[in-house]
Amino acid sequence: MRNREILIEVRNLKKYFKVGPKTYLKAVDDVNFEIYKGETLGLVGESGCGKTTCGRTIMGLYEATSGSVIYDATTDISKLRKDEKKKFARKAQIIFQDPYASLNPRMTVGDIIGEGIDIHNLYSGEERMNKIYEVIELVGLNKEHVSRFPHEFSGGQRQRIGIARALAVEPQFIVCDEPISALDVSIQAQIVNLLIKLQNELGLTYLFIAHDLSMVKHISDRVGVMYLGNMVELTDSKELYNNPLHPYTQALLSAIPIPDPKVAKEKERIHLEGEIPSPINPKPGCRFASRCQYSQERCKKEMPQLKEVKEGHFVACHLVKS
Repeated sequence: MRNREILIEVRNLKKYFKVGPKTYLKAVDDVNFEIYKGETLGLVGESGCGKTTCGRTIMGLYEATSGSVIYDATTDISKLRKDEKKKFARKAQIIFQDPYASLNPRMTVGDIIGEGIDIHNLYSGEERMNKIYEVIELVGLNKEHVSRFPHEFSGGQRQRIGIARALAVEPQFIVCDEPISALDVSIQAQIVNLLIKLQNELGLTYLFIAHDLSMVKHISDRVGVMYLGNMVELTDSKELYNNPLHPYTQALLSAIPIPDPKVAKEKERIHLEGEIPSPINPKPGCRFASRCQYSQERCKKEMPQLKEVKEGHFVACHLVKS
């Protein structure tokens, strides 16, 4: 049974990037959701929808334009001082998308994992080394790997090192920023299963950002769907895949490949037409209106709010009634 105690509370979060005089790219625009302790919240959407920016803003890597991110009901991450951000960094870590770019090629694996331990003054001497050995074995690598350099490992092994680095400071919350998209398909399931195993053993909470809807279904308790900076649907994983309500979610799920050719042939694919609006000073109304086959005049004028249409199922669409 999922713990209903909130660990991360995101309220009216906005992250705008200035791209010119009085011109802003609205990467994350008024997003609201919670992440419960011990759960995995999946965050999906097309490239450029703002899901990675959302994750990095929650972590404090980007400064929020407005809104708040409350950690464990006590800490507003967006208002932390520099010394407070360091303390928070021990509680929350991030696993990056590219295992090749995220590891310093001039550092050994032991130094990469031990860097966080040193920054937070957690262990020293023999205790420090034992901690490094502990986390390296926890992610499925061997003690002798700590003296090697990143270029000596495969992509999957490098991502395991990245996971070990995150675990070294004993965090409670981890943002998994598309941790499998740069990996070979044969390795992706191994990394996801490792994350599930670690969550069960260590009681971790994840924000799992990804493109692969099948993998998100496998790992997530709940799933949020983003479109051009807005959250358009949020609900339990099984509910989302069995009963998608937002037209964009329906189109996304219709694109999931099915291994059985007969079933795939009978499945109706929803093809989205129309132009994708620019996230730079977008027009009023629903951002999806220009591509939605059900769009009405109201949709082009009034932005729909994320509302609960049935227990635990939130949708931002004028056409979906509670």
